Amino acid sequence: MCDYSLHTVASRDAEISDVLVSCRFPDTETRGFCTADDPLTAVCLRPGTELAFEADVRVKGFIFRRKIGAHLARFRQVDIHRPTEHHDALEFSNGRIVKVTDLATGQRARVLQLPAEPAIKRAATPEIVDLRAPLP
Repeated sequence: MCDYSLHTVASRDAEISDVLVSCRFPDTETRGFCTADDPLTAVCLRPGTELAFEADVRVKGFIFRRKIGAHLARFRQVDIHRPTEHHDALEFSNGRIVKVTDLATGQRARVLQLPAEPAIKRAATPEIVDLRAPLP
């Protein structure tokens, strides 16, 4: 997903092996993911997408950046009941949850795995087959 505040930014879905960069998009205060060769297009993640960062992840702080203490994360959404809040977040392997908009810019991460596609529901009624009948 792409956060509610990125509705004016061009976007595309993430793909396996994409190398993403944490970035701030022009004319917004929102941070998200883009690619190094296309910093104006937001790369949207689905809940359950797994990322591996190149280095210990840093979040913006009042004066200094703070380290998370982890490299692996799974994308999820938080505070969905608050429509004007940022929802995109990363849950790290050490249990910390950080909103994507709080990430320091310029950090690189590779998409390791996308969530499974939802099962396709069959619309047709299954045909009853008599297994004792001879084959045609």
